[in-house]
Amino acid sequence: MIETTRLFLQPLTYAQLQKYLQNDHSLEDELMLRASPRTITAELQEALEETIMPNVADPSKNYLFCTLWTAISKADQQMIGDLCIVGEPNAEGEIAIGYGTYDAFQGRGFMTEMVGGIIGWAKTQPSVKSITATTNKTNIASYKVLERNNFVKIGESEEEFHWKLYLDTVEAQDSENSHF
Repeated sequence: MIETTRLFLQPLTYAQLQKYLQNDHSLEDELMLRASPRTITAELQEALEETIMPNVADPSKNYLFCTLWTAISKADQQMIGDLCIVGEPNAEGEIAIGYGTYDAFQGRGFMTEMVGGIIGWAKTQPSVKSITATTNKTNIASYKVLERNNFVKIGESEEEFHWKLYLDTVEAQDSENSHF
């Protein structure tokens, strides 16, 4: 678990991912949290069933690089959003992330803090040298999260921006904001 100023970042186990997918508040019950209003999009459900859960179940993989990390607001005692690292580092030490904040918690800086917490954790992983992300060009809030965390735009397609953060050029996280 990663702790930031306002959040706990909890990597979910296979059994917890099953409860997450059920979306019946059994995961919140297990984590002793208040119920969160969250929607599982078809895209997320597909990713969970076809990629995330099979990778987490694979004993040859480090599940921390494959699972969904849920952000828990300390003040609200609720899950407020999720982040996924899309697999173990490649040959160049690169990992990719995707993330989202639940509607009721948007606009409060939680995802910027969550991405910052994951950056701090990634810097402690010797095999990780950089982090990439892709955002839709129309999702200004999503790419502001990356800009606030010092990601650099490295390319674009018709609909998306591509971002990268080189960890060896990132200044150390404020020790007050990130605890492992």
